[in-house]
Amino acid sequence: MGQGLSCRANREDGFFNAVQVGDLETVQILLQRDPSLLNQPTVYDKLSALHIASANGQIEVLSLILGRSVNPDILNRHKQTPLMLAAMHGKISCVQMLLQAGANILMFDSLHGRTCLHYAAYYGHSECLQAILSAAHSTPVADSWGFARFVNVRDGKGATPLHLAARQRRPDCVHILLDSGALACASTGGYGYPGSTPLHLAARGGSLDCIRELLAWGADRLQRDAAGRIPYTVAVKYKHGACAALLNPSSAEPLVWPSPLKFISELNPEAKVLLERALMEANREREKNILKGTPYSLPSPSHSDVGAEDNISEVSEAELCCICFDQVCTIEVQGCGHQMCAHCTLALCCHNKPNPTTTCLPSPVCPFCRSSIAQLVVAKTKTGEEMDMDVSSSKLTKSRKSRNLSEGSSSFMGVSAMGSFGKMGARGSGKIAADSGDCGSGKIAADSGDCVDKP
Repeated sequence: MGQGLSCRANREDGFFNAVQVGDLETVQILLQRDPSLLNQPTVYDKLSALHIASANGQIEVLSLILGRSVNPDILNRHKQTPLMLAAMHGKISCVQMLLQAGANILMFDSLHGRTCLHYAAYYGHSECLQAILSAAHSTPVADSWGFARFVNVRDGKGATPLHLAARQRRPDCVHILLDSGALACASTGGYGYPGSTPLHLAARGGSLDCIRELLAWGADRLQRDAAGRIPYTVAVKYKHGACAALLNPSSAEPLVWPSPLKFISELNPEAKVLLERALMEANREREKNILKGTPYSLPSPSHSDVGAEDNISEVSEAELCCICFDQVCTIEVQGCGHQMCAHCTLALCCHNKPNPTTTCLPSPVCPFCRSSIAQLVVAKTKTGEEMDMDVSSSKLTKSRKSRNLSEGSSSFMGVSAMGSFGKMGARGSGKIAADSGDCGSGKIAADSGDCVDKP
């Protein structure tokens, strides 16, 4: 009898080892001999073959096991599901397969009272986090709990996935959660220090990137934990100087995303990426000013300003934003068709963090026609032929300015004014007359209709 038990134990060990290393052939042979091995857990942790395959990313073995109608929500010693272990170890293929098999995303373990979403955020596996959030839109969770409630689900100590991602310095996960509706100002129960917000936890961890994301999504720098501390105090306590400088209540408020854009019913995903990038760039400039002259000054960009000017000079003035005359038009207002750069769109739609006592902000309007902005899309790119014409137009404008300067026909202020108005009218000016009957081959047609010599 003892010999029989020993043989079975050896067979189980061989089976679990084969599952762990992904030896599909050995797994199939052992299951043919003893199908009950699928229901046998390990001795101490009570891990099933499904747990082991999921944690180790053995997708072929996982597919084989799920194909034999094994419950995808089988529990181990800590009441953790295979989906939790796959999310914990960042095995995105296994996460996707388990979700397709109907794994429950709203199960809590007995160790910390956490879900698979908590574990993906805690360990910083952004792909797994995104997959679980995508599944939450179409699973029974969306009907029973609601998506917004699931995103802000709390563990046994009152921590949401956003709290865990901020504490563990996971900026990518912080961004995904905020973009999915996570509450930036939610307080914890017993996790960290009682009453801590994600901003308190990011300050404690010293993650500048997490702090940037949280501030841009409206996290309150003045919110206090149970001990009455603001995030700035926490950053100072843990000697995170750069974080403390940004969190100092006396420093300039950052631009906040996306409160004013809630009035826009539809925001094109590509346009949203451009706006987010512009917002982060604007806040980076704010950071440079705050950290200037301190040991935490941000490094200068690797490229030179001269190179940047050269690149801009090659861009047609017809494509420059008619508000700032500095950036290329990348955003278009759907409906009226007016275009502007992402930075000016932000200045229109975003704002510094408002006073909670103030009334709701009005819907943003187009600065050109004053119609309400209902949808933003990426501006259409021009064809190669149109680009060539615009570049020629730009060169003509610069040549005319150069000749005016050399003739000394105006003062410096006058030239500056002409330059500005030239940019404003650039969209309809400076077209080259090729083989025209009115002008010779060495002439250029100006807006007035007169023929002038080439400069």
